[in-house]
Amino acid sequence: MKGIKEKMAGMYHSVAVKAGEMAVRLRNEEDGQGLVEYGLIIALVAIALVVALGALSGGIGNVFASITKSL
Repeated sequence: MKGIKEKMAGMYHSVAVKAGEMAVRLRNEEDGQGLVEYGLIIALVAIALVVALGALSGGIGNVFASITKSL
């Protein structure tokens, strides 16, 4: 019975150590940070485009209307 308890304690210790190492690695890892920053930049550009097209929608509509008339 003593051997099983020692093996279980060893396995528990091993899992605890691996979990601790993984937590430290995830906390220090910065690879995802760049991806999030690119995502935010793309979102801001998309919002700016929507606002700009909304502001210029009348002028753009007139340009396409004049093109259609000339064809």
